[in-house]
Amino acid sequence: MRRREFFTGFVIAVAIWLLAAPLTIRGAAQDFLAPSGAPAEAFPKPERPVADIVSPIWHSEKERDTAGEPRQLVRLLGIKPGMTVADIGAGSGYYVMRLAPIVGPKGRIIAEDVVPEYLRGLRDRVRDRGLKNVTVSLGEPHDPRLPVHSLDVAILVHMYHEIAQPYGLLYNLAPALKSGARVGIVDATSRTLEHGTPPSLLRCELAAVGYREIEFHPLRGSNAYLAIFAPPSDENRKRPDAIIPCTQ
Repeated sequence: MRRREFFTGFVIAVAIWLLAAPLTIRGAAQDFLAPSGAPAEAFPKPERPVADIVSPIWHSEKERDTAGEPRQLVRLLGIKPGMTVADIGAGSGYYVMRLAPIVGPKGRIIAEDVVPEYLRGLRDRVRDRGLKNVTVSLGEPHDPRLPVHSLDVAILVHMYHEIAQPYGLLYNLAPALKSGARVGIVDATSRTLEHGTPPSLLRCELAAVGYREIEFHPLRGSNAYLAIFAPPSDENRKRPDAIIPCTQ
């Protein structure tokens, strides 16, 4: 009788472990994928060159720290403890490492990228640093695939010129932003093939989807700028078939 009870208990325990194991592994990997938004084919392609994705970093981290770019971005976007911030095109995780301590244990950093290799390296870096408030997420060129109404701030740093489907990405990003959320875009003033985005082109492409520019700041220590936008409401977001692409 005791052997049968022991065997039954053992089987139940193994079954529970097998059911829980995938959840535990998934949580440890800190990955998630929100449902898809509008499909890529619904959107016009940009009528300007798209730069190649050539590296997970922009400049060395030391150079960027010396220029004081993160401090300027945090201050101008008002990033505070408890916020949820998405780093779109997180690459090697330069901003992830610097923003995670600022938002703290009650906040969250969502590190999104479309290059699986970059995310593998970033996942290892997050694990090695012991960061518990970072979620690593694989997106698509037209869709960051982020949870609805989850973000206080989204940042796109030195990568806007590499977005192959800017209208789709901006359209599908909007539902993930909370009321009052902000989108901060950092880029150089050069042309897209030279790995920058002229501010007039940036304003045009975001306005084409319904975003509204609320602040523009040249950044000290480089030829880059920070442009801050308010996202469109569901009612003011342009339908994909109504989006008119901009030219450089």
